[in-house]
Amino acid sequence: MQIPTTTARIRISRMLVLISSIALLLASAQATTIQTIASTVPANGDVNPYGLVVVPATIGSLTSGNFLVSNFNNSANLQGTGTTIMQISPDGTASQFAQIDAATLPGSCPGGVGLTTALVALKTGYVVVGSLPTTDGTSATAKAGCLIVLDSSGTVVETFSGHGINGPWDMTASDNGSSVSLFVTNVLNGTVAKGGNVVNQGTVLRLNLTISKGSIPALTSTTTVGSGFSERTDPAALVIGPTGVHLASDGATLYVADSLNNRIASISNALKRTSSAGTGTTVISGSPLNDPLGLTVASSGNIITVNGDDGFMILTSPSGKLLGKSLIDSSGNPPGSGALFGVTFVNGTGLYFVDDATNTLNLFP
Repeated sequence: MQIPTTTARIRISRMLVLISSIALLLASAQATTIQTIASTVPANGDVNPYGLVVVPATIGSLTSGNFLVSNFNNSANLQGTGTTIMQISPDGTASQFAQIDAATLPGSCPGGVGLTTALVALKTGYVVVGSLPTTDGTSATAKAGCLIVLDSSGTVVETFSGHGINGPWDMTASDNGSSVSLFVTNVLNGTVAKGGNVVNQGTVLRLNLTISKGSIPALTSTTTVGSGFSERTDPAALVIGPTGVHLASDGATLYVADSLNNRIASISNALKRTSSAGTGTTVISGSPLNDPLGLTVASSGNIITVNGDDGFMILTSPSGKLLGKSLIDSSGNPPGSGALFGVTFVNGTGLYFVDDATNTLNLFP
């Protein structure tokens, strides 16, 4: 092997310094592209924003193009005890859309209220949010929860519980107005009893709703379209399991962030299938995915996921090709750890995301 001369070693050293400097400049440039839109903290002090969705129509207290954000923790930072949904405009104007009282729910919600990433806003003005409640912020007291339906003024009108709903963690919808299909991930199937050990019982449910004019949504059928996903309780994250879900641009394929297995899965024919696809087909797995949590689909059809363990946003093609990654959260220790959940892409603007470490809604163009 030829040993480099002193001059060559100096050149290599200078090149490495230059590469390092460029990397630092790029990292700095990335950091400056993040725009903080608004705080997600309401008057009662709830923190830990999880769910994020764009309002599709102006009805009642809802304004088209605004964002709804659900909070998972209360002011004491106890997980599974948050009760508020904030409405935030793109210019940063924030107001409380709803505060949900577990004592006055019009239906069953085992365990009470702890609002998760499972959040959708429908064309008819109804809002549906998931609840995975605890009494003390620990997984030992976590209960099955429910889906809570609110009208356009932020008033709870009904709940959906049972039917396989057990720790609703994230959700997306196919919304045709009078008919809606909700896709919900569930992470409490056997997890609490196993005390932190992995169980492969996580599910994705499809709940079909009909919404007649003048009537609240009616649940007509429930189908398990995905099953066998890995899940476990966690002292820091409360629970880890299948999280982000979003329909592909074809409107039929459902993407799922399989967090514990560090992969993105696809479930074909999600709108019409009558049986489970198991854990689906792997789109991409391994690095640079690092505990993928939030998931959405860009207008191009490419898949956007955010990592729970390092603050990176990952861009993947539907065929599984890695297209890029960007650091969008460097707070916390380690950087980006546990900070990213809800994400949504807005055409012509960019990627909006909630940051749990700073309790803010942010924009990455």
